[in-house]
Amino acid sequence: MAIRNIREAGDDVLRKKSKTVTEMTPRLKQIIEDMFETMYDAYGVGLAAPQVGILKKVVVIDVDDQPYVLINPEILETSGEQTGSEGCLSLPGKHAVVTRPDYVKVKAQDVDMNWYELEGTEMLARAICHECDHLEGVLYTDIMEGPLLDNEDED
Repeated sequence: MAIRNIREAGDDVLRKKSKTVTEMTPRLKQIIEDMFETMYDAYGVGLAAPQVGILKKVVVIDVDDQPYVLINPEILETSGEQTGSEGCLSLPGKHAVVTRPDYVKVKAQDVDMNWYELEGTEMLARAICHECDHLEGVLYTDIMEGPLLDNEDED
């Protein structure tokens, strides 16, 4: 496993749409392992492949010590809303207020390319939406409410 460089805001790769994964390869399995290691090293809860320079529909998430791999994720259902502070490993040291659904149901493939559904609320719902946005070239700064803040400015 290896820690990969996280692409930061301003890098063109973060604004491009990712491509569908058609097969699991040893290289892609290694990338997924590297993504988890990179995310944990940066103290994140989610990481999308474009954030490490790979335009594939792959997301890793770990909320409450429950790791998930979402390949080719598709949000099926959302409800409710939550408004709160959100950050991103591609915008280190920054955060902003963002409103997201409070409940999300997503369909995705696992590392064996088997389809499954995942339901999440609160932080997991926020992470799913945030990381799926990355696959479409969307950053949270595109939907933030108010200014982009420095983390040191928290109350």
